[in-house]
Amino acid sequence: EVQLVESGGGSVQAGGSLRLSCTTSGFRFGWNHMAWYRQTPDNEDELISCIGGGGMTYYSSSVKGRFTISRDNTMATVALQMNSLKPEDTAVYYCALVENSSCYNIQKRGQGTQVTVFS
Repeated sequence: EVQLVESGGGSVQAGGSLRLSCTTSGFRFGWNHMAWYRQTPDNEDELISCIGGGGMTYYSSSVKGRFTISRDNTMATVALQMNSLKPEDTAVYYCALVENSSCYNIQKRGQGTQVTVFS
């Protein structure tokens, strides 16, 4: 069974940093693309970053230059380092196993972790 468990959310002042981590199991992690999404308070899902098995990355324009995605294929984990956080980054963040053909096609997602940025 595919399992994705996020950790590392919390509350932080604008300008601060948080690091999210996603622990996975149940599939060949190194062969698959992984992504971080966020669901805003108005329930819109946004793909914010994606990483291929070989390390190629994608970032949305809203987070590029502030967030960094990384993966550890040995530990089957994917992380999201978030710097220079803004109030508009407030959302539930979740990691997702996505199709290698498209980071927008989610195969499985985690339960999510809340990130709140206050000014």
